[in-house]
Amino acid sequence: MGKKVKGLAGIVLALMLVLAGCKTPGPVTEDDRLNVVATTTMLADLSKIIGGEHVSVSGLMGPGIDPHLYQASAGDVTLMKKSDVVVYNGLHLEGKMGEVFESLSGQGHAVICIEEGLDQSRLLAWEGGGSVHDPHIWFDVSLWKDAARIVADELSQADPVHQSAYEANLKNYLKELDATDTYIRGRVSEVPEGQRVLVTAHDAFNYFGKAYGFEVRGLQGISTDAEAGTADVSALANFIVERQIKAIFVESSVPPKTIEALQAAVKAKGFDVAIGGELYSDSLGGEGSGAESYILTVRENIDTIIEALK
Repeated sequence: MGKKVKGLAGIVLALMLVLAGCKTPGPVTEDDRLNVVATTTMLADLSKIIGGEHVSVSGLMGPGIDPHLYQASAGDVTLMKKSDVVVYNGLHLEGKMGEVFESLSGQGHAVICIEEGLDQSRLLAWEGGGSVHDPHIWFDVSLWKDAARIVADELSQADPVHQSAYEANLKNYLKELDATDTYIRGRVSEVPEGQRVLVTAHDAFNYFGKAYGFEVRGLQGISTDAEAGTADVSALANFIVERQIKAIFVESSVPPKTIEALQAAVKAKGFDVAIGGELYSDSLGGEGSGAESYILTVRENIDTIIEALK
């Protein structure tokens, strides 16, 4: 009996060693997926695409939410602390959440800040100048390609076992982004250069303007934290009348009242300008909108812009 017990114990020990040797390192979650929390709808979409089946992604901000004004709740902080990885834009986009990200980083939590991986020479200055930059990088598809590379690299570091999958997903997504960039440029060519003027609720589209040859004017500044004054409305109304601009645009994450006030100010000066439609600025569209992903959103935006201006 003693020899049988010893033999059985040896077999059990051998099985334990084999199982230990076969265990794959990587994310420690119930379903063996990385638990990722992303701040904006754009970053949640990007994380899902790059992560694929190896990540479970939660987004803090839903469609139509303004990230400039968003304040993290206690539940948000708990969600981020329990995650394996947190992804945020940086460049002061999530302006009310800076201390939360600093605290997570200081505690050794895996945090992906898109800002830190970008080529700083490609960033546009905030309206106040200095070292502060415009955060709306996703409106230049080439910069969003850089964001995709950053997410793929960081997920690979957090979960090296699935690095090849993240790299494959990245490669496929970059091809889709190239096709999207080509589509945008094709549509832009439908509008004469002199008519390529984009007037919106706030200065979210400067990267778009630089990348695709549009003059961009926003009623509010880069951040929606500041209100547009009467003088701002009057000055922009004068610009619209002088340039005979056909259409101006509301934004999905900004109340339409400011653009409606601008339209009324233009009319008071003897010129009629149409509201050309709603653009998605600081978030993607909601379910059923036809703009649920980043690629669908930028295509929807360019279609809206071109149809109103050409």
